[in-house]
Parts: sequence; structure tokens; C-alpha cells
Amino acid sequence: MSKLQNKIDFVVLVKVTNANPNGDPLDGNRPRTTYTGQGEISDVCIKRKIRNRFQDMGENIFVQSADRRDDGYMSLSERAAGNILAYVSKEDYAKQACEKWIDVRAFGQVFAFKSKDKKDNVSVGVRGPVSIHQAVSCSPVDINSMKITKSVNGEPSEGRSPDTMGTKHFVEFGLYKIKGSVNVQLAEKTGFSDEDAEKLKEALRTLFINDASAARPDGSMEVVTLYWWKHENKIGQYSAAKVHDSVKIQIKEGVLIPAAVEDYDITLESLPGLSPEIIQGI
Repeated sequence: MSKLQNKIDFVVLVKVTNANPNGDPLDGNRPRTTYTGQGEISDVCIKRKIRNRFQDMGENIFVQSADRRDDGYMSLSERAAGNILAYVSKEDYAKQACEKWIDVRAFGQVFAFKSKDKKDNVSVGVRGPVSIHQAVSCSPVDINSMKITKSVNGEPSEGRSPDTMGTKHFVEFGLYKIKGSVNVQLAEKTGFSDEDAEKLKEALRTLFINDASAARPDGSMEVVTLYWWKHENKIGQYSAAKVHDSVKIQIKEGVLIPAAVEDYDITLESLPGLSPEIIQGI
């Protein structure tokens, strides 16, 4: 695989319609919002979706969700011990982990596992080159709540049990902005390559494929546009903040509550010498 030689920045615009993009477990699973009312999706949630897409693409993943385990291991410590059988140093351990799992060489990982005899405890940290911000909506979002009932018996019973009440929360509409970057210096340490960067780009483009659930029905979350900047050098021609902010999003004049992507003016500020690859979602 060819070494990554160019810094990368990216922005992903995501449309949410009548879905819960990322529930807050400390707030009754309501969609996450900021104090100003903007919708929010945590970086951990976004990385989970990227890992799932990598897995769907046939890549080896270290941090697998319980319902997606494909190697029989029940925990991270078992997966690590079953794949890294011998190592001579922490650097060697990290090198083997990065070679084995794409999410380790992309996002990094802390390997801190205790062995049963405590003679071979593992304590290794890998710092990954791919950094992702939490996504924030471009304007405040309206959150709707719907009362639901469960009218079937959860346990054996002679008669019909009383209905169980619940609440389902969802964002009526939101346009979210995901920002991220790939650091070349860290990529050199983990072995994150140009080929890996292309896989990351494809994962972002198809972020919500095979991601449907009761909270996110198929088609309720969609990648609108992916902006992918590849700089001419390792450190970047512009700062990541300047590149990310070059995607300008404003509510159109006369629109009070946005209900579609077309209610926004989306423009791209020119950065001399650096133009993005603009990819439409599917």
C-alpha cells in the first residue's frame, strides 16, 4: 500500500427527516441538542457508523458491536489476545494491531487488558490520524415526540397484560455538518495509506447504508454532499478550521423554519490552490 503523502480534510452534509440520529441516554433517548437548540451527533456515533461501513466493505475491524461480531470473540481483550500472539515491545504490539485492523490505524486505540496470571498485562496506546468532530445541525431543530404502546405479553401470562406506554422522539428535519481530517504524520506511524483514505471516503459517502432501525427508518438519514480536500503537502496549505469553514450554509431569506435542503444557501468559499472533490451522496 502506498504511504499517505497529502493532508486531507473533509466535510459531510447529512439530511435527517423524521429520525433520531443520536439519542441521549441521559435524556430519555431524545435526539441530542446543544444549549442553543442545534441538533448534535457525537463523534463516537459517527465513528461507529464508519466502522460498520468498513466491516460491510470486508475490512477487519477491532471495535465490533455486539450484533455485528464476525470472528467469534466476545470482548476486545479476547480479540486482541487471539490475534496478537507474540510481541517483543509495545511498538511491535501497536504495529501488529495497526496491520490487522483498519479502525485501529484510522482512529487509534487504547489496549489496556489484564491477563489471568497478571504476568502479561497489555498497556499500549495507538494515536490515530483520522479525527472527526461531533456533527452539529446548521440551524436549530424541532424535536417531535410520539406516544407508543406495547400491547403484547412480554412474559407468559394467562390473560392479556396491560399496555405498556412509551415515547418515541425524532427530529422533524435537520441538515447536519460533519467535519474531519486525516493527519499525515500520524498516518505514517499507524500505516494508514492512500488506499485506506479512499476506503474512508467511500464509507463517508455511503454512511447510512445498512444502518436502518426503528429510530432511523431506511431513507430518513441521507448523505447530501461530501467535500474532500487533498492538500499538496503533508501539513496542509490551510488550517483544517479554514478549510471546514469554507463550506458556508445560510438559511434562505424568507424561510422561517427549514424543512428541506433547498431552504438553505450552500456555497463554497474559494481557497486559492486548493479545491475539493465534491461527491453527491447516494
